[in-house]
Amino acid sequence: MMKEIEIVCLPEEHENMEALIRIAAAKLNQSPKSINDLKIRKRSIDARGRKVVYRMHVQVFINEPAPAASFAINYPNVKDKKPVIIIGAGPAGIFAALQCILSGSKPIILERGKDVKQRRRDLANINKEGLVNPESNYCFGEGGAGTYSDGKLYTRSTKRGDVNQVLQMFVAHGADEDILIDARPHIGTNKLPQIITAMRETILNAGGEFLFDTKVTALDIEFGKITGVQTAIGDHIKADAVILATGHSARDVFEMLHRQNVLIEAKPFALGVRIEHPQEIIDKAQYHCDVRGPYLPPSYYSLVEQVDDRGVFSFCMCPGGIIAPCSTEPDEIVVNGWSPSKRNNPFANSGTVVQINLEDVPGDDNDPFKLLRFQQQVEQTAFAVGGGNLVAPGQRMVDFVEGRISTDIPKNSYLPGVASANLKEVLPLWIHNRLQKALPAFGRKMKGYYTNEALLVGVESRTSSPIKIPRDRETLQHPQVAGLYPCGEGAGYAGGIISAAIDGINCAVAAIKQLA
Repeated sequence: MMKEIEIVCLPEEHENMEALIRIAAAKLNQSPKSINDLKIRKRSIDARGRKVVYRMHVQVFINEPAPAASFAINYPNVKDKKPVIIIGAGPAGIFAALQCILSGSKPIILERGKDVKQRRRDLANINKEGLVNPESNYCFGEGGAGTYSDGKLYTRSTKRGDVNQVLQMFVAHGADEDILIDARPHIGTNKLPQIITAMRETILNAGGEFLFDTKVTALDIEFGKITGVQTAIGDHIKADAVILATGHSARDVFEMLHRQNVLIEAKPFALGVRIEHPQEIIDKAQYHCDVRGPYLPPSYYSLVEQVDDRGVFSFCMCPGGIIAPCSTEPDEIVVNGWSPSKRNNPFANSGTVVQINLEDVPGDDNDPFKLLRFQQQVEQTAFAVGGGNLVAPGQRMVDFVEGRISTDIPKNSYLPGVASANLKEVLPLWIHNRLQKALPAFGRKMKGYYTNEALLVGVESRTSSPIKIPRDRETLQHPQVAGLYPCGEGAGYAGGIISAAIDGINCAVAAIKQLA
């Protein structure tokens, strides 16, 4: 007999199976000896009370064994099947390719950057030398921005597709099974490269193709229908379906579409700073303790405030994390955050950004590049104020709110370095002023948050794409170009690894339906 129940345990008990069985037995009025197995289905931390506990939804097997779990997926060989071109090897592109194979089509992935192993050298040059390779960086290359930007798998996009399907695909390629049960699943930047490599091997072994250092410079379109793509070296690759999954930072792709008279539109996004605290401050506030115990993970937070009719909110919070330089051009500063799987660094960081609408920025609302140019201008200003070499401008939190330049910069995780600056010189005044009002309000919501031990680093500007590539709601094809499937974050239909992966799967299903 199997029973599903919710149990509550102390942090020191959450990985102790004997303790969990004892708690479940007491709730079911059973002897612990009658319980053959216990499977955790969902697990979350509840820190609302003075005592922090784990809440778990579990399956309890009484006088019978639990069925063996299997995550193996049978991928057929599609070497000689109809091709689908996928531009971009981020989460949307990779999961689109895996779905193509499951649905009986041959994926051909074209990636402008390098594989995960080769990308490491370019990331080292960014962090140590301040040198940006425009084709291989934190945003471009195998796995996309997600590979080296934390690996958080939390999403609210549960209505777009099967989140569990995506998580199981990760597990099948080497991710820890804990991502299937944790309320805020996380893989970690140190583990993602091996998982992405395993996914590539699955695609190749099934007869798909993976072409690195292959930049698409034009779409081949005849009579309003896709016939293939052209690469930077002049090759033409033929296919009747193209999934465009190039990410939010591929500005040249937007230029390419505009040049070919393929409709694109300006899209609201958010911009601000990345804020870093000592992790112990966040733990103390969230866990109501002086020192976090050994059985609790580093804590996270999520904050939002309405200021002058605009949302100001935390974004991509990284407990035990690192601030990373995510510029895609040499003359700009873009920061993001990531965490290793253990989240064992001494700092916690989060983007803290202000929503930007079309009317907030001067210019022609019909110009699809209006917000992209605004984004680009702020990033270039941050580079100039930082002094070059990817040194970022920074300011202590209370100094920022009270209008003082910080006399020194605290120890921090941003490797290229942070220079003390007045962020008022970097951020547009209406963004700066909203952040000034929001940070003390965040401090009233979360004890200890508002402190001069916290550092603001500019700028966090790639929260989402400032351009949208429209598509039909039913067929997912571009309204002007049959066979073209705008996909993922770059097209404006996702906001993280899971939602991008789901969108990739959906676009693959739609493309193969059209090819049938």
